Amino acid sequence: MHSELITSAQNPKVKLLLELQQKSQERRRHGLFVVEGRREIERCMNRGYQIDTIFWCPEIFGAEEPAADGARVFQVSADIYNKVAYRGGTEGIIAEVVSRQHNLESLKLQKRPLIVVLESVEKPGNVGAILRSADAANVDAVIVCDPQCDLYNPNIIRASVGAFFSVPTVACTSEECIQWLKANGIQILTAQLQDSYYYYETDMARPTAIVMGTEATGLTDKWRQAADAHIKIPMLGIGDSLNVSVSAAILMFEAVRQRNKVK
Repeated sequence: MHSELITSAQNPKVKLLLELQQKSQERRRHGLFVVEGRREIERCMNRGYQIDTIFWCPEIFGAEEPAADGARVFQVSADIYNKVAYRGGTEGIIAEVVSRQHNLESLKLQKRPLIVVLESVEKPGNVGAILRSADAANVDAVIVCDPQCDLYNPNIIRASVGAFFSVPTVACTSEECIQWLKANGIQILTAQLQDSYYYYETDMARPTAIVMGTEATGLTDKWRQAADAHIKIPMLGIGDSLNVSVSAAILMFEAVRQRNKVK
């Protein structure tokens, strides 16, 4: 299958690509989102996502035309590619991918599930970094409650380095999440400074949800009240908090340490 050549940045297909990158309402309207880079697109395809359209630049990507089952392929110049690329170093390939709708009921849990819950975390880069750590820690799911950013935001996918496709990720309300966790017998550990035990003094080998809030305001009362225990990370310097993605990684890998110990 030979690709069609696009020679103008004013081409409607190029304009749509830019809209999908920049506007969450366009992503929802078309049911598409954007993935850049060889590795990210490969991971996306390996997880069964349907590629709708591929844009490639032979000067950057190489002469061999990329392909995906059922996808339309368009060739663009380096000038056009540099205008549409969301970031540098993406190897000359961008894809529009068909969105999926995930929900709590679709999650498949291990015997002792480990869940990460994010309440109203607003920075896409932090969500992506947490997904990357969640993949490394073999977390069952990341649940984003009352989301402040679109889960298909390009920054989430970029910061996750493709882990977005390997870690089931669901958006829902806090109330729905609390009800689901309790119905599945998963203890709720909220990361907070008040009335808390150090995280390494808390049993995380059991089915566990680690709940993180925003750096600015922390968790809302609904989560504090629903918690089975409150946990904290020692702060030995002048600061009183860590970046939420760093905190989440510390807590996830404490759960991994404890679970390896009791095998």
